[in-house]
Amino acid sequence: MVSFKSSKHSEQECQHRNFMRSTEQSLLSNEGEWNNFENQRLCLAAGACSYLAKPPVNEPREPEQFLMQAPQGNPLLLSHTLQELLSKDSVQVELIPEKKGLFLKHVEYEVSSKRFKCSVYRRYNDFVVFHEMLLQKFPYRMVPALPPKRMLGADREFIESRRRALKRFINLVARHPPFSEDVLLKLFLSFSGSDVQNKLRELVQGVGDEFMTCRLATQAKDFLPADIQAQFAASRELIRNIYNSFYKLRDRAERIASRAIDNASDLLIFGKELSALGSDTTPLPSWAALNNSTWGTLKQALKGLSVEFALLADKAVQQGKQEENDVVEKLNLFLDLLQSYKDLCERHEKGVLHKHQRALHKYSMMKKQMMSATVQNKEPESVEQLESRIVEQENAILTMELRNYFSLYCLHQETQLIHIYLPLTSHILGAFVNSQIQGHKEGVLQDSVLSLELKIATKLLFLKQQGKPMDIIWPHLTEWHLIQLKPLRPHFWWEKTTWHEIVSCFFCCLEF
Repeated sequence: MVSFKSSKHSEQECQHRNFMRSTEQSLLSNEGEWNNFENQRLCLAAGACSYLAKPPVNEPREPEQFLMQAPQGNPLLLSHTLQELLSKDSVQVELIPEKKGLFLKHVEYEVSSKRFKCSVYRRYNDFVVFHEMLLQKFPYRMVPALPPKRMLGADREFIESRRRALKRFINLVARHPPFSEDVLLKLFLSFSGSDVQNKLRELVQGVGDEFMTCRLATQAKDFLPADIQAQFAASRELIRNIYNSFYKLRDRAERIASRAIDNASDLLIFGKELSALGSDTTPLPSWAALNNSTWGTLKQALKGLSVEFALLADKAVQQGKQEENDVVEKLNLFLDLLQSYKDLCERHEKGVLHKHQRALHKYSMMKKQMMSATVQNKEPESVEQLESRIVEQENAILTMELRNYFSLYCLHQETQLIHIYLPLTSHILGAFVNSQIQGHKEGVLQDSVLSLELKIATKLLFLKQQGKPMDIIWPHLTEWHLIQLKPLRPHFWWEKTTWHEIVSCFFCCLEF
């Protein structure tokens, strides 16, 4: 039960009674029967209302939630910025290499909170209990979903994917305004004992959910806009469209990052083959002795090219991993947030609204029973019992109506929270564009360098095949290089290096 302020309760009770009266009058055709029944019902209702106005003494409250839920100004509006949310905490979730357990092996994680300045060890089941307690205490808030639990073993890829998902989950929770101030989060991130699951359950047991502990719960309707239902439907449709689009963008970004890593592997293998070919020690047959210098020079050039392919592979790996962390993973975090909003909308419809409709249906059936008992002049005790049940049902419907408004109140705030997070997408997409531009520039430069080295090797082979010694080849090749290197000059990061030093660098790569 919850405590009501007398003025608010009287107004809401009056509205509720008017609704009940219209329902009952439509069911009762005889005016005399209606008057007799109404007099008896109001007597019972007055006693029930006086009971509702007093909070039970056995339901503890949390004073910190009062401070959290009663900001200055309109409590419906959130004043947070994206930077404020992100700075609330940064939680790292790292996999512990060794597996513990005598018979059943399990994975354990080290969870480190920047805000609480501590590290604790948690198992997946600890996250599950924490998630359940959050849903139990905050049924009208966005609680992110947990990754699935794999029953038949787990490979390395699955374990890493689940670790990333757990990290996203705990960071979204740690940055959520109500969650971040709740004792559940503090205990999960700082309690180092072995029975964390029981401690979490004890915190929630007997306390009640947010509706029971928030002093603004019964006044939620007063803060809601008149067209709240229309706003809810429009927001839900918008979030659904945003989710679908970013889901596709995430998949494409994931494929691009994966291709970069696969490309790096191919480049590395290509370079190793060049290096192996350049290091070949198979002796030349006698009939090829006249061209011995040609094959030796080509092998040196191939070894030099293998170094460039290794650099290309390293750049591709860096780009792929950077896009996985800065783009794909952050898009996954945003999608987790949107999915939690979609789940909240479903809980609102299938939970509060559905229960409210069932309660109204049950109330209607009980009214029909009362009319039948009144018409048939049954025993007074049975009629009184039925009347008492009707009053209880009326009170339950009133509470459900208040819960419905509080659920919409929370949904309104959670929708604001989604829009606070929206600028994060521009940062993510901006990082993706910059990564692609930088990778393209470095790729063009590296391709130009490789192309130039191939031209060097070809030119050198051509001159040596003409029988010219090195003291003649060097000046000629250097002048030729000046022409070839000129288009690349704006791209080189070593601006103070002279042209002859650049040419010498290429010769070093080719081991001349």
